[in-house]
Amino acid sequence: MTLDTMETDGAHLHSRYNPQAEARRYIDSLNLKETTNCFILIEPGLGYIIPVLQERFKTGNIIVLHIGNFSQDKENTDSNFNSVNLNVIRQIFPPDIDSKEVQKFLEIHIPQTNIDCIRVIDWRPSLNYYKEAYLNLLTYVVEFLKRTDAESRTTATFGKRWVRNFFRNIAYINKIVLYRQSEIPVIITGSGPSLESALPFIRKVQTNHLIIAASSSAMALLNNSIIPDIIIATDGGSWALWHIYPAIRNKLTYSALHAINLCTALPSQCIDTPFLILNDGSLWQSIILHELSIPSIMIPQKGTVSAAAAELAMILSSGNIFLSGMDFSVNDIRTHVRPYGFDSLFFNRSNRFGPVYSQAYTRSALLKQGGSLDIYASWFKNQLDSWPKRIFTIGQGNKIFEKTNTSIFSDNTLNTQKIKNTETYFNCAGIENSHFREKGAKALINALKNPDYSEKLNQELLPLLFPGDVSVTEKMLENTIYEISHE
Repeated sequence: MTLDTMETDGAHLHSRYNPQAEARRYIDSLNLKETTNCFILIEPGLGYIIPVLQERFKTGNIIVLHIGNFSQDKENTDSNFNSVNLNVIRQIFPPDIDSKEVQKFLEIHIPQTNIDCIRVIDWRPSLNYYKEAYLNLLTYVVEFLKRTDAESRTTATFGKRWVRNFFRNIAYINKIVLYRQSEIPVIITGSGPSLESALPFIRKVQTNHLIIAASSSAMALLNNSIIPDIIIATDGGSWALWHIYPAIRNKLTYSALHAINLCTALPSQCIDTPFLILNDGSLWQSIILHELSIPSIMIPQKGTVSAAAAELAMILSSGNIFLSGMDFSVNDIRTHVRPYGFDSLFFNRSNRFGPVYSQAYTRSALLKQGGSLDIYASWFKNQLDSWPKRIFTIGQGNKIFEKTNTSIFSDNTLNTQKIKNTETYFNCAGIENSHFREKGAKALINALKNPDYSEKLNQELLPLLFPGDVSVTEKMLENTIYEISHE
């Protein structure tokens, strides 16, 4: 039987004589780990390596990413490749591959697993066929894996703390914020160095723009007489409290709303603060919030508060959105706007052997080496294509977005804009939170016993509460949830 191959400019995509043996030799040369449970194939052409992987890794998932329709059509002409196992998932992308679509597809189909258990296999001869499209597809897959690795390491480190924060925070809820969408323009502030150049503009227009401030930028705003309408916080680490304390102590922010994911680290002083609850879309959070009748806004976690703030702004308003301080980069040795919540830490421990500038230099170098800034910068650039064409940036020094024309903040524009009245957009409702922690834990434990929910809940909760442990019993999981809810 003659097996198909493909040819371009005299170069063959597969061996003309024995493509199956060629596929086996190639897989042998990769020295694949036995622990690998997910393979991502970058345009494998006619797919001769697929049955080899199926034979050797019978329980692994195989994600096959094709470019265009040609290779898929050819593959279906041979009976050897029609009857593939159920663990093979295929997707065909157009030659002008869109990063957002690739990322979305991988988020759905890549299982929650250790990044070391995933292996990308690129069939390099396909580069002759698809050239730039092939390289783009490979780049988008690598970007996804880098972001997944960063998120999985964070989950393994902070997962249990996030769940503990959730149950603690529902005991703080006394006032819930309800909203209606408006057309008011929105300014979102992050804590990047470029925020400093935008502060004069923001101060001038704060009376007619809704201001959503990442908690890390609140100190800089308050220091410049800018009162945020919403302070958004999503970080579960204890260091995040250093950004929230100044806002709580400042009487000017007593009227500010707090948009929070309930896994966020919050001080007990927030007990009287009106909360706009953000739900990350996970089943375990949704079950508890539904049981407690707590309204929430669905905003999936993206690893950075800036992404959550942008999503929130698009939900709250149909007007233009202006981003400032979302740099995801280091400006020389400057990592954040001034003043910043951690400044006091650096000043308090400075001495002649470790002056503040030396500490700043070390911190900036570590952030550059870590690579997380580049990961989220890349994600933001790609996300812009899917967002409405009403998002701009203000301030100088931002390397991600093009700088908007600041004439929108001219005096003539200000005179014609309506003064905002946040009471027309938001309404605070008091709620009775008696025994919220006990009720939430009971609802979650009962859902774990329901076969309709148990599999999904285990997928979500085990990486949070037992990272890397595959021997967790149902009773162990229930006991851990009960204990955490009562801490």
